[in-house]
Amino acid sequence: MAAQRPPTLAEVARRAGVSLATASKAINNQPRVSAEARAKVLRAARQLDFTPNPHARSLLTGRSGTVAMLIIDTLSRRWAVPAMLGIESALNRVELSMVVADAHGDPERLRDLARLYAGRKVDGLLVLGDNNSPTPRLADEVTVPVVYLHGETGDPRDVCHVPDDRGGAALALQHLHSLGRRRIAHITGPAGARAVAERTAGVLEQSRALDLELVGDVMEGPWSQRWGQQAAARLLDQHPDVDAVVCGSDQIAYGVVLALRAAGRSLPDDVAVTGFDNWSAFALESDPHLTSIDMELDVLGASAVRDLFAVIDGAAGGVSVGAGVRSHPCTLVVRGSTDPAARAAG
Repeated sequence: MAAQRPPTLAEVARRAGVSLATASKAINNQPRVSAEARAKVLRAARQLDFTPNPHARSLLTGRSGTVAMLIIDTLSRRWAVPAMLGIESALNRVELSMVVADAHGDPERLRDLARLYAGRKVDGLLVLGDNNSPTPRLADEVTVPVVYLHGETGDPRDVCHVPDDRGGAALALQHLHSLGRRRIAHITGPAGARAVAERTAGVLEQSRALDLELVGDVMEGPWSQRWGQQAAARLLDQHPDVDAVVCGSDQIAYGVVLALRAAGRSLPDDVAVTGFDNWSAFALESDPHLTSIDMELDVLGASAVRDLFAVIDGAAGGVSVGAGVRSHPCTLVVRGSTDPAARAAG
């Protein structure tokens, strides 16, 4: 038996009682269609199980229905998966697709990739940075809209979505303070990194707000568990009465936990520890599991997509959507490294 022919847009228009042009505008979310007519067309499309032809839609709208996500370097890959989940979810809701490419840390390759995909007529570019160093600006290289996430370009004309590292670190310190901890130290990543500067600022600002003096100086070093171990050993030698540590990353916190356990300290009874990133490779492998700050990268990715298409639509209509940095709230995920009940449950 022959396969049933899929319904056409003309049939949708006839069922809705509108012209073919009106049906096309409604299906493709074009302006100058009344709300009543749009509702009729969409209802008819659902009844007929009509699916727009992507090729035909691209000819009508002048868009490819595809965006390119450019990952700056290998460090950024760690953040790519959660961000991509949010991006794909937002794209799927509007029946669009995504291609992904990695610049492997080479700024010139990043520019080449931007020009390559712009030449392939993608509708826009999403650029994923590493939140530590400035993201290269691509707006001067291509004519398609560009939105940046998990990193800033430093140019106020660009749209950049970043986690609120400062607010997230303040959450961690506030959490420890609420548990009665008063001898709190801060061990973090390399000096000069944007994430380090922001997270340290959050810790220091919150400590002043709580009238709390941190134990010792802020300890800066590599993003590694080895550094976490070394720093914690030094901290215990200099300040044996420390009762909590705010760490700049889960990787560092993992090393801190190892050093505390090796020194015979009980977690969280003797010393409570918080991480940052909610990276399961460390947060859930630590014993006890790490209380951590989640940057909600899926939400950040979805927001970047919405802004990208706002920029696209704004450019088409001659309307500015506003540039600048969009800072997204982080959330606190409480686990056994600060909460005895959570440790028992785990």
